[in-house]
Amino acid sequence: MSWRARLLTLAALVIMGLVGPAQAAGVVCVTDDVGREVCLDAPAQRIVALSPGVTELLYAAGAGERLVGAVGFSDYPAAAASLPRVGSYDRLDLEALLALEPDLVVAWQAGNPQEQLARLPTLGLPVFFSDVDDFAGIAESLERFGELADTSAVADPAAAALRTEVAALRKRYADAEPVPVFYEVWEQPLMTVNGEHWISHSLELCGGENLFADASALVPRIGVEAVLARDPEAIITGGMGKADSGWLEAWRDYPRLTAVQRDNLFFIDPNLVQRAAPRLVEGTRRLCEHLEVARERR
Repeated sequence: MSWRARLLTLAALVIMGLVGPAQAAGVVCVTDDVGREVCLDAPAQRIVALSPGVTELLYAAGAGERLVGAVGFSDYPAAAASLPRVGSYDRLDLEALLALEPDLVVAWQAGNPQEQLARLPTLGLPVFFSDVDDFAGIAESLERFGELADTSAVADPAAAALRTEVAALRKRYADAEPVPVFYEVWEQPLMTVNGEHWISHSLELCGGENLFADASALVPRIGVEAVLARDPEAIITGGMGKADSGWLEAWRDYPRLTAVQRDNLFFIDPNLVQRAAPRLVEGTRRLCEHLEVARERR
């Protein structure tokens, strides 16, 4: 019997008086990030996460022990690396997903293939859509996942701590002098983020000015000439990870750039900023420290 059929049956039994309030108390209803109310007849016990960021959020919400599957690159925390895989975020393995018999699938609305997402409810799977793009969304997701998995005792304090840390950073850098920044997501093709991306929100919190905030695409492709024309005071990138500074060194071929003249070429661990998860606070703190260095070099 599908989750929807079980829920309808339970509701009918309650109306008929055949199931008491205590038995019906396990029903959980939470609104997801696209405005849908997702109802489970009991807190989720077998969850599949369809993005690495969602995996991190579920662990942070105390629901790690409820996870039975995830997509590729779900590597944090360490325990996530051993989860069974259900394909990649952009191409799901529906057969592997179904074999895990999840009672909840947490999907990435903006990144998972839409045609495959549309099939999940027809296969009897309850789907919660997650689409986090800022710190407020991260905190709210922690609380919602806590409700869905009955782990609010962990999730609510985690959300409160995140809000406190973000508020402290915002207060500390509220009057900081602006620093024009180019954030490099990828080298070939050259890519950055626009003003709606959470990395841009983090830069703004630190007093950074994203020079490509006005781009229409969330992660736009640009040309080197566009970067030269806007002349950033600081360039920040994570490269290929693991302290790879190769992308930064390539900018030294353009000595007229203000960022090069002042040696404001900064590395950031991409795992700390390129997923909308609680570690973004630490990544933002490091972004702020880089921009403070840039101010001192004026």
